Amino acid sequence: MPWLNLAIRWLHIITGIAWIGSSFYFIWLDNNLEKPKDPKPGMSGELWSVHGGGFYHQQKYAVAPEAMPEKLHWFKWEAYFTWMSGFALLAVIYYYGANLFLIDKAKMALTQSEAIGISLAFIIGGWFVYDGLCRSPLGRNNKAFGIVWFGVMLAAAYALTHIFSDRAAFIQVGAMVGTAMAANVFMVIIPNQKKVVAALTAGEAPDPRLGQMGKQRSLHNNYMTLPVLLIMVSNHYPMVFSNPNNWLVLAGLSLAGITIRHYFNLKHKGKAHPGVVVLAAVFFIGTMIFAAVSAGKSKVATGDVQFSQVQAIITKHCVMCHSAHPTHEGFEEAPMGVRFDDPALIQQYAPRIKMQAVDADIMPLGNETGMTDEERALLGKWIADGAKR
Repeated sequence: MPWLNLAIRWLHIITGIAWIGSSFYFIWLDNNLEKPKDPKPGMSGELWSVHGGGFYHQQKYAVAPEAMPEKLHWFKWEAYFTWMSGFALLAVIYYYGANLFLIDKAKMALTQSEAIGISLAFIIGGWFVYDGLCRSPLGRNNKAFGIVWFGVMLAAAYALTHIFSDRAAFIQVGAMVGTAMAANVFMVIIPNQKKVVAALTAGEAPDPRLGQMGKQRSLHNNYMTLPVLLIMVSNHYPMVFSNPNNWLVLAGLSLAGITIRHYFNLKHKGKAHPGVVVLAAVFFIGTMIFAAVSAGKSKVATGDVQFSQVQAIITKHCVMCHSAHPTHEGFEEAPMGVRFDDPALIQQYAPRIKMQAVDADIMPLGNETGMTDEERALLGKWIADGAKR
C-alpha cells in the first residue's frame, strides 16, 4: 500500500504540473497576442517568442482556420490523468482508510460506506451546481459568477469541516474544485473543440459560441488552480486545517491565491497593477493573523510531568504505528519515518508531537485509541517544560 500510494502521488504531481503548465501557458499566450501584421482570414492574433535556442511564431484564429490542418495537437490527457490519479489517491487514502483519515466520530458517527457516499455526493453535486451556474444567465458575467461560485464553495467548506475530519474536509474541497476543472475539459472544452473540427471537416462554418464557451471554462480553471494547489499542501500544516475556523482560513488563503492569479493575468495583458499584489499580501497576512487569534489554546496541565508518564501515553497511543515494526494493520512501516519506540526519539520529535497531538488533535488518526484531553495536556506540559527525560 505505501508503494501504491507513492506511485499514484508521483503520477498526480507529474500530470498536475503538465496540466497546470499548459493552462498557464495558453492563458499567457492569449493575453500576449498582438494584432497580426499580415493577417490571414479568421486570424485574430499572433506572437513571436524565443525559447531553448529557437524562435516560435504562434498564431490564433478567432474561431478556426479556413481548412483543417493535417496534424492537430490536443491538450486533454494532462487534465484527465491529473483527475484520475487524484481520485485514486482519495480512494487509497481516505476511502480505504476512512476510519483513520476521513471519519471524525466526534463530529458525525458515520460508517465507512456513509462517509464515502457523502464524499461522492459533494464531488458530483459540486460539478452540477457549477455547470448549472455557468449555463444560467449568471454565467454571462464572470465577476458575478466568480463571487457566487466562491460562496458555494465556502458553504461546502463549512459543511464538510463539520462532517469529516479537518484534514479530510480540506482535501474534499480540493476534490470538488479539481473535479469541476477536469469536467470543464472533459464535458465542455474538448467536446466543443471536436464540434468545431467536425464542422471544418464537413466544410461548414463552426459556431463561434463553442470557442467562447471553452475559453470561459479555461479562464475559470486558471483562477481555481492556486487554491487547489494550496489545498494539496495544506495537510502538512495543522495550523491551517485544525483551526476552529478552518473554513474561513481556507477562504482567506484561497482569496490570496485568486488575487495573485489575477495580477499575473493582468500583467500578461500589459496592465500590471502592483496594488493587486498588495491586496494578495493583505489577504494572506490577514488570514495568518486571524488564524493565530482564533486558534484554540494548547492543552497544558499543571504541576510536574515525569518522562515516565509521557512514555506511557506514547506507548499506549502512538507506538502501534510509530515504531520500527508497527503492529497497526494500516502501516507496514512508521509513517514519515517518525518512531517513538526509543526515549531519545520521543524527545527528538517533541515539537512534532506538540503540533500533531496537542495543538491539532489529529493524532492518533481518528483518535482510534481514545487519547483524552488530560493526556494531551500532560504531553503539552512536558514539552512546555523543555521535554526533559
